[in-house]
Amino acid sequence: MAGHALLELDTFLPYRLSVLSNTLSQSIARVYDKRFGLSVTEWRAMAVLGHRADLSGREVAERTAMDKVAVSRALARLLAKGLIERGVASNDKRRSVLRLSTEGWKVYDQVVPLALEHEQRLLSHLGADEREWLARILDTLWKAERAEGRR
Repeated sequence: MAGHALLELDTFLPYRLSVLSNTLSQSIARVYDKRFGLSVTEWRAMAVLGHRADLSGREVAERTAMDKVAVSRALARLLAKGLIERGVASNDKRRSVLRLSTEGWKVYDQVVPLALEHEQRLLSHLGADEREWLARILDTLWKAERAEGRR
């Protein structure tokens, strides 16, 4: 394409990370969907609420870095399935918050070991030093991107 800037996708970091992330998510999503009827977005929302309850829908979207509309739809499906419940914040009765329901915790407690097992299988392809470096690199890139986003 003469006269145009060339973007080599095979070496472009954002593209490579996105493709890897999507591939990994879809791989494990097949298990979530088949066994629990959960989409990637639904599971990520549940994972966030399993880590920290009493978040608003906006906060769930922020913590997953996913599209607010997609998260909102996923939360509506989770509410309809009875896997999460809506309440009011203890410090502000005007604020609506979400948390896993009893049934949601049952699903969460089954999915977490599967997710951790999947992660361990993937990480087993790396040596201990590589795993440490990967964690450090990801942390560094995350901090850099957040700093860039605040400008």
